[in-house]
Parts: sequence; C-alpha cells; structure tokens
Amino acid sequence: MSHSLPAPPASLVQQGQVSHGRYAGLIDRLDWSDLPARHGKGRIWQWLHHKRWQYVGLATEQVFIGLAIVDVGWCHTAFAYVFDRQTRRLLADWSADGLPRLSGEVQDEPVLRAHSTFRSWGASLAIRQIDEALQVQVQAGGIDLEASLLLTQAPPFLLAVGPIEGGLSHATQKSPGLPVTGQVSVAGKRFDLNGAMGCLDSSNGLLARDTAWRWACAHGPDVGFNLQDGYFGQHENVLWLDRELIPLGAAHFEFDARQPLQPWRVWTDDGLLDLRFHPEGARQQDRNLGFAASHYVQPVGTFAGQVKASPDAPPRVVTGLVGVTEDHRSRW
Repeated sequence: MSHSLPAPPASLVQQGQVSHGRYAGLIDRLDWSDLPARHGKGRIWQWLHHKRWQYVGLATEQVFIGLAIVDVGWCHTAFAYVFDRQTRRLLADWSADGLPRLSGEVQDEPVLRAHSTFRSWGASLAIRQIDEALQVQVQAGGIDLEASLLLTQAPPFLLAVGPIEGGLSHATQKSPGLPVTGQVSVAGKRFDLNGAMGCLDSSNGLLARDTAWRWACAHGPDVGFNLQDGYFGQHENVLWLDRELIPLGAAHFEFDARQPLQPWRVWTDDGLLDLRFHPEGARQQDRNLGFAASHYVQPVGTFAGQVKASPDAPPRVVTGLVGVTEDHRSRW
C-alpha cells in the first residue's frame, strides 16, 4: 500500500514541465537535463546551483554511523563518523574536500545502478548498487566499514519533487528502514552490523545559494519517518507504518539551537506525528571560507511519542526509536 501516493513518473521533466509531487517508488534517474532553456538560467548558473548528495545512516544498539558523498558543483566533499552509543562519544569523525570529477562522483541514479564515490589521500568511500543491495564501503579516518543495505521486499521508497525559492527544483529519494549486514572496525573495536537498520537519502537539485533546513529521520522494523522543515517545505515529510507509506503535513521543530543536546520536540500539523527526541551526542562542524560557509549539527539519539496512520486511527506508541535530527545552514 502507498496511502494514495501515485507511482513515480518516468522522468523528472516531462514535456518541458517538472513533475512536482510526492510518489511511492523508485525512479531510474534524478536528471534535470531535459529542462527547457528558459528554466535553466544558463550553464554557469546550473553549475553553481546544482547540488547532489548521497547520505547513509546505520543504527544498532551499540553504534550509529553516518556518511555522505556530496557534489556541490565547484567542490566534491565527503564525511564519515562512528558514534558509540554506550559511551556517548565519537569514535571517529572524518571529512575531506576534493576537486570535482577528479576525487569522485555522485551519479544521477539514486538507488538502482547507484554509483557514488569519493577518493582522497589514504581514504575512499563508495555507495554502489550490486545485485539486490546497496553496498557501502568506507576506509577513511580509522574507519573500516563494509555494509550491505538489503533492497529486496522493502516498503515503498519516497520520491519527492518540488520547486525551490531562490533556486529552481529539487528531487529526493528517501528509503524506508532497510535491513543491514556487515561490520565496522574503528578505534581498536569491531562492531557487528548484522541486524542493524539502515537508510538512504539521495538528493539532487538546483538550489538557492543560501539553503537551510531542520531534518529528522529514524527507522525501526515497523515504523520510520522522514521530516524536513526549511528549503523544501513539506514535500519529503512521510511516515512508514507497518510497511505503508503515509504522507505527512508540515513539520515543526522545537529545540534550542545553542544547546542542541537538550531534548527536541518534532511534530506535524496534521496530528499524525508527535515525538520527543533525546540526544545522546552529536557530530557538528562549522566552516567559513568567505565565498562559502556552513553550520551543521547532527545529534544522534532516540525518539519517543506517538504516530498515527490517519487522523481517526488509534495512536501507535513509539519508544527508543534510534535516529538523528539535524540543523543545517549552507551558503554554497
């Protein structure tokens, strides 16, 4: 079931128009090449504003792992971190920048035939679709990760496509919770990832120079969600409940930006989701290069509260759901 969401279009641009909307399922490519010239604003504008990334999150009772490969047009960048949930500290936090194309790529295939890579001195990351799984490999900053996110029999993915103020359009493919196999070694410790829960965020858009968002994401076997408040409105707000993909209304984030490790509240204005988030720790980074800058904090922790499949449905209690929130501002 997909709670009335239609199947994805054949392409993001059809007959000169962007296929704005929310869809249940996978699209072959996140590709803007068919945009008419009047929408493209020129090749230089597109090059400066075209942003692509793939983010993977992996959660167990012992650790949370986050990693991303990002193409911002004029720069290629990546990060990976391992957070020990028992000691509440980062075991590793690595990031690097590279030259476009020379250091890797983020391809337009978001899931099927996905092939995103990053390489720098003594480090490599890769996210590839092989057979019926997304294969994730990291050798960087003392992290040695081999993991597979299983795609078979997964609930529907979300495809969200929408307009961007100050930019043009954005598209994102968000996964439900995906079973994981694999392992990670870091800081002299080895963690078994068999039975972990993973998720994928594959995004591709022509964005504004100044872009900001708040984000929350968490997944278990029967319940998961993705929420965003910021540049993309409510387009990517969804709940997965008992394998059903349910669109949500506008998301609200209540937190102290100066103390992000204090509890958060996240909820949607349709009454279908109301959760408290209790941070255990965070990865954060502030950078200012003059022509570009970013503020990023991603707390790791657990969500508790309630969700509902519809306004008249009985509430489902949520406890100990592992995930992340994020407060992010970029000038890129």
